[in-house]
Amino acid sequence: MVETAARRSVEFAPAPWLRARPAATRFIFRGAPAAQAAAGTAFGVALPSEACRAATNGSRAALWLGPDEYLLLAPDGEEAAIASAITREIGGQPYSLVDVSHRQVAFEVTGPHAQWLLEAQCPLPLDATAFPVGMCTRTIFAKAEVVLWRTAPETFHVEVWRSFSRYTVELLAEIARET
Repeated sequence: MVETAARRSVEFAPAPWLRARPAATRFIFRGAPAAQAAAGTAFGVALPSEACRAATNGSRAALWLGPDEYLLLAPDGEEAAIASAITREIGGQPYSLVDVSHRQVAFEVTGPHAQWLLEAQCPLPLDATAFPVGMCTRTIFAKAEVVLWRTAPETFHVEVWRSFSRYTVELLAEIARET
């Protein structure tokens, strides 16, 4: 496993519209429908069958990224227990479970201008009718690949590769100066 120090949250300059999320356990899961059902049982969150949707149970979430691909989010330090439970539940079915906890960081963009801030460099329409609460997708923000998840009417959870996090946040800060 990657050292915990490498999985720390990245710190950003304070802003009322930005909240860093704590370090987390993150997996990319891929598998056929039977493996998805078993993984959901083991993870404690049924993996969404509807495209671009997230499902949650307490502090865990499963985000649909593709027909057989999910981002699994859980509190930091749970990777061994999750991997073991999924392996046990799935049995001999083919699947892929990759720990990406060290690769990504997360932050929230929140407030009445959250949608506007993200739409400034995201090609997707993020209004509530096109991108309602509970919707998620992998997309780009300027030149960085991100996963966007609308968790509340004025709140977006943003997953970004650690190496692009400062770029993403600083670009958002530049956009915010225009409000």
